[in-house]
Amino acid sequence: MITSKDNEKLKLVRKLAAAKHRESEGLFVTEGEDLLRAGLAAGIEPTVLLTRGGEGLGGLEVEPELLDAASTLGSGTRTIAIWPLPRNERPTQGAIGQGVGRSTGERAVCVYLHGVGDPGNVGSIVRSAGALADAWVALGPECADPYGPKAVRASMGAIFTVPLSRCDITDTPVPRVSLVARGGDPSPPTEAKTICLGAERDGLPQDVIDATDATWTIPMRLDAVESLGVAAAAAIALSRIVSPSGEERA
Repeated sequence: MITSKDNEKLKLVRKLAAAKHRESEGLFVTEGEDLLRAGLAAGIEPTVLLTRGGEGLGGLEVEPELLDAASTLGSGTRTIAIWPLPRNERPTQGAIGQGVGRSTGERAVCVYLHGVGDPGNVGSIVRSAGALADAWVALGPECADPYGPKAVRASMGAIFTVPLSRCDITDTPVPRVSLVARGGDPSPPTEAKTICLGAERDGLPQDVIDATDATWTIPMRLDAVESLGVAAAAAIALSRIVSPSGEERA
């Protein structure tokens, strides 16, 4: 039973809250039993498993107050797991996600994000990529770290199965389509291999749009809000390239 806040494993959990330490240590953290089960189901073993003392959850037990203090959740947690970061190869070399064992080239479609700085949006898009189109996610400049606490929670476990790669727009497959708030083609990009989305306020920069083959605007009611959030736009775009039977298009 861990009974000191100065325990090295608890100190490591706190340290991994920062992106620079996740990168230097090659590790990231999940909280809660759902994410623990998702990682195990993907065939991955945590390097450290900390659990609430006295509840028989396995791993290394920690006094409840200390585990809650190490948690980023306001309500505390029953489990904290530390996992190895996956390899982050360029897609031309076949970026592989943890436990996936499939190259990005075998995936139905790529979602390219540029300047999406909100970690909750990044995590939600990773979740949609896995759920709707067997996609991989390419992270361009100024995107939030998908292995930060908020992004990991928003992914609902998809972080373990969706391949991710930090890369440039030119590394993504063609044809590419840019999602723009207005002025694009109203027809869905049924032939697109890469769907490009930008930050909610600024959208995609012109050089990214110029690197795509088409622009698409999701039709909305005339009296609707000005634009959709990026996570909602990504989910709609991904759903449009899935057949009615729920299987990915060929």
